[in-house]
This record gives sequence, C-alpha cells and structure tokens, in this order.
Amino acid sequence: MPTRVHEFAWPDRVVVGTIGLPGARTFYLQVRAGTQIVSIALEKQQSALLADKIDEMLDQLLTVEGNPHSVPTSTPVELVDNDQLEAVQEQFRTGAMSLGWDPTTAQVVIEAYPITDVDADGNTESLDLDDADVPEMLLVRMPVGSARAFAQRTREVVGAGRPACPLCGYPVDADGHVCTLPEV
Repeated sequence: MPTRVHEFAWPDRVVVGTIGLPGARTFYLQVRAGTQIVSIALEKQQSALLADKIDEMLDQLLTVEGNPHSVPTSTPVELVDNDQLEAVQEQFRTGAMSLGWDPTTAQVVIEAYPITDVDADGNTESLDLDDADVPEMLLVRMPVGSARAFAQRTREVVGAGRPACPLCGYPVDADGHVCTLPEV
C-alpha cells in the first residue's frame, strides 16, 4: 500500500506548540502552506531533541570550508514566531523521525512517521490506522533561517513547562510537590 505523504517544500509556517497545562501538555509539530495545515503529536523529548539536532546541523554547516550556503548563527528577528498553534486536528502521533540536509535547496529536511506496533511475526502496523486507511508520513523542507527560528521557539516551548524543584530537580506540580531528596 503506498504511503500518503504530507509534503511541505517551502512552508509558510513550521512550529512546535502545545495544548494543555504544564504537566499535562500535548506537543504538536504544526506545518502550514497556504490553507493546508498538518499537525502531528510529539513527545516533549522528541521536540527538544529535534531542536538540538537542527542547531547542531546548522552549526556544523557553518564550519564547512567553502560552504556556499548562508547559514545564520542566530535566529533572524523577522522569522520569530510566537503565535499560538492554529486549529489542531492531530494527523498522527509521531514515532520515528529523521533529520537531513538538502544542499541543492539549502533546506533542513524533517521526516516524521506514525508510531508503529511490531507484532510477533515482525509485521508492522500503525497504532492509529485501521485496515482501510493508508500509512502516512510528514515531509517538511525548511530554509536555514526558518530552521533556526523553529529550533529557538521549540526550546522555549519545551522550557515553559513546570518549574523544577531546586532541591531534587523533579517537576513541581500546580497542586504541590513532595520532594524526594536522596539520602546522604
């Protein structure tokens, strides 16, 4: 069965945002081009790792001798996006992701695939698909400036969760916190 690809070659917007209160937030990677919007759910750790890896990739490109690409060292001010997510309709929950670089277009490439379940025979099936649905994936290509802005916003969104306890380091809930200090 062919995979349905939600492809965005030059998106108008690529952001990570959340719905819910700290401690119970759902993270989404949302991409828009014109009127087409796709939102996929991510784990907080996936979001943080994606931002880190994008910055690492761009920083490595800066060090390449004779690099013909103009890679910004920081987020271009005109590309900062602090707006809320647009209407969210979850396409799928993300399992595997890949990150790459396309030197022909000077774009960062993100691929995201739904969580899959591997049965005892080694067959894989998507957890959120029934037999009538086709498998799907998200393919996003974004220019280097947009990628820097994406990484910055993602780090800010991830960091905006529950504050950490100064004693034990665990998150403090809105209704209190029982500190579990290690015994000395």
